[in-house]
Amino acid sequence: MELLVLLGLALLAVPVLLVVALVKLSGLRQRVVELEIAVDALRRAPVATSARADSASADAMSRVVSPPLRDDGAPRPASVGPGVEAAPASASQPYAAVERGTAGPVHPAPAGELPPPRTPPPPAPAPPGMVERAAAAVRRWFTTGNVPVKVGMLVLLAGVGALLKYASDQGWLAVPVSLRLAGVAAAAVAGLVFGWRRRASHRSFALSVQGGMIGILLLVVFAAYRQFDLLPPSLAFAASVVLVAATGVLAVAQNARALAVFAILAGFLAPIWLSTGGGNHVALFAYYAVLNAAILAIARFRAWRELNLLGFAFTFGIATLWGVLSYAPAHYASAQSFLALFFAFYLLIPLLYARRRAPARRDIVDGALVFGTPLVAFSLQAGLLHDRTMALALCALGLGALYAMLARALLQRPGHAVLVQSYALLAVGFATLAVPLALSAQATACVFALEGAALVWLGLRQQRRWPQVSGVGLQLAAAVAYMLAGPLPIGAVVMPFAHGRFAGGMLIAVAGLATAWSFRQAGSRSLAGIAYGWGLAWWLGAWTAELLRVAPAAMEPDLLLVLAIGSGWLAAELHRRRPERMLAATFFAALLAAVPLALWQSSVHAQPFAGHGAWAWAVFVICGLRGLACLRSGDASIARAAQFAWWLLWPLLLSLLGSWLAGRFGLGAGWWSLAVVAPWLLVTALALWRWTWLARPLGDAFMPVRGALLCTFQVLLLLWWLPALRSAGDASPLPWLAVLNPLDLAQFAVLALLARWLWSEDAPDAWTRHRLPLLAAAGFLLLTAITLRGAHHWGGVAWDAGLPSSGLAQAALTVVWSVLGVLGWVLGSRRGHRALWLAGALLMAVVLAKLVLVDRGHLGNLWGIASFIAYGLLCTVVGFFAPAPPRAVHATEQPA
Repeated sequence: MELLVLLGLALLAVPVLLVVALVKLSGLRQRVVELEIAVDALRRAPVATSARADSASADAMSRVVSPPLRDDGAPRPASVGPGVEAAPASASQPYAAVERGTAGPVHPAPAGELPPPRTPPPPAPAPPGMVERAAAAVRRWFTTGNVPVKVGMLVLLAGVGALLKYASDQGWLAVPVSLRLAGVAAAAVAGLVFGWRRRASHRSFALSVQGGMIGILLLVVFAAYRQFDLLPPSLAFAASVVLVAATGVLAVAQNARALAVFAILAGFLAPIWLSTGGGNHVALFAYYAVLNAAILAIARFRAWRELNLLGFAFTFGIATLWGVLSYAPAHYASAQSFLALFFAFYLLIPLLYARRRAPARRDIVDGALVFGTPLVAFSLQAGLLHDRTMALALCALGLGALYAMLARALLQRPGHAVLVQSYALLAVGFATLAVPLALSAQATACVFALEGAALVWLGLRQQRRWPQVSGVGLQLAAAVAYMLAGPLPIGAVVMPFAHGRFAGGMLIAVAGLATAWSFRQAGSRSLAGIAYGWGLAWWLGAWTAELLRVAPAAMEPDLLLVLAIGSGWLAAELHRRRPERMLAATFFAALLAAVPLALWQSSVHAQPFAGHGAWAWAVFVICGLRGLACLRSGDASIARAAQFAWWLLWPLLLSLLGSWLAGRFGLGAGWWSLAVVAPWLLVTALALWRWTWLARPLGDAFMPVRGALLCTFQVLLLLWWLPALRSAGDASPLPWLAVLNPLDLAQFAVLALLARWLWSEDAPDAWTRHRLPLLAAAGFLLLTAITLRGAHHWGGVAWDAGLPSSGLAQAALTVVWSVLGVLGWVLGSRRGHRALWLAGALLMAVVLAKLVLVDRGHLGNLWGIASFIAYGLLCTVVGFFAPAPPRAVHATEQPA
């Protein structure tokens, strides 16, 4: 009840408070109005013009500014006139503009005027945020363009949506589907007529309405046929054709390109969405022929390139898809007829396109159709005549003659120079293409590759682009012809390296390298790089294929190693005479390729130097050192990278050899680990103490990568060191001794090299800042691993996942960790090293937690009891030698 009373009082108090607030606001408003009137009156007061008033005012002001002093030293009140004493100056009086601390005459402010207020400069406006930009975009949408149509359409859509929902809720739409579709179609026709009538006064609006209404009519036809089975297929197709044709007529009549594109797009899609699955390709292509005829007719009046490209893409795209999925030899006659017809359409359309262009722009041709039509059509023709090469060669020759006649016919007409050149180029190309179709692939490679390289050279000399393009195209054609020929027949008896297959590949390679040289001479380095990569790929591919064909399986990696370093050496020699970054990169890539080849050798004959590997690596050493010497001229970065890879490669090879030797003599896992890591320890020690040995042959140019090389060595050693902690370190045939066994010695050597590197100038700052914690953690892990190895080798505990849970291992860890903690405590206290003392204390706390959580379960055996006793004794020793932590030395204290 009390709560209700309080709520009622609160509700009654709200109106009262509102009234009070309104009264206060009204009073404040009245006061603001009065102040504004007063200020305006002061600004409009008349200025006194009498000289006496001016004199009196100046005298009074001077007395106000500098009042006379009385006898007692206080300032006297200044008098304005006889018997009149001036009032003291205050902020409410008109005041003189006097600046403090300045001397000179005082100029009183004009009567009735106030000095202008001193306002700070306005702050710079902040850039608009995301919300402001979005609001601005919405505002622009509602304030630019045909705003009424936009808003009206939005509101109309909302209203129609609401009406449809209401009608659906009320059950008003329960009418036959045919009537609904007829109503929608009638509304669309009405909208189409309305858009046509507004084509002159509201062009963009009218075209949008027409396109939308025709789209609705097409959807109605589709729904009546596909969804509700109200129309037979033939009638639906005929209605679609009529709508598409009407759209095309409207587009041409109104010069509406977008409407024409929409009509053609709908026309090409109509057979797809109205398809019955019968697969009648004659009807499909006949319909597409009608559409292409319409495009040809439109091209007669309008230069609409988008329309031409759309028809080309759909016609040949669907024809290609049908040919891949459904073509059979029985379809050859019809397919050939339609292919010729479509080729004729798109042979004429570019001519009409150029004819409809303005006279000043007729030199701009539709390159996509000029070159794309013969390329795609001839590719489809090759599919039809795939087993009749001579007929295909005659077809290519006929196309060459056709394009030659077109070029000759247009030669005398002004404004068609580019089209004439394009047709001439196609004529030469198809005439050349007839050669490989009548000859073998090897002859094709020779003719095409050599002709292509010559054309590129000629085009660069004459600074003409088309010969360059055609030369590159001929080389690509040579490669395609070479690959289509396939490998040599199985069982064919031919001499190694003396047959057309190998010669054709080498000619393509030489042509590519010659093209690269031509581009480099012309200053086109990017194109030269592409051509060089192409030629190098064919060089290596031809040699590799032939070596794998004639060599035994055991020799394959050895021969490929010689091929890689030989190719790299040749590139390095060329680089020495004419420095080029691509040539240096080739030698670098040859060194990198040696890594997988060495692994391949190990898998084939156990280790890289077995079999024919010894002489292969001897060749590698000779060519590699010579190649590094050749790289001293030119780009130093690639030379350094190559020598960097060189010093990573040889420890890897020796590690593979050491791994094989350890297995060959039946040594334990500890010896195997030492054999694997020993080459890396050696090369790291040389890099730390004998850098000049590794710097050859580059010398001082190799110095900038010393830090990176040392860092890489250390990282690789740590990547070996960490997994090695999980190894038991079997030292057989020798007995296992703690620390004095191969694995422990190798791991201590890694830590020693790491410490030497961390205290050198070559280590990165990120490592040197944490070198003490890093070494301490690594030493702790190693001593822990040695302790567990001792429990395994001396205590007989199995080296498996159950080792850490054994009582012996836990007791040994407790003792070792406690000894480490005590040493930290004692040494930290004796040397005044507080951090060391705290580290020891932390380790002892960890051991104590281990005793409580882990060793408590082993109190039933001697090892668990011993661990508790050992920890207690060690803590007692600490209490005697280092009972308290060393006092921290502050920065303000001075050493004694």
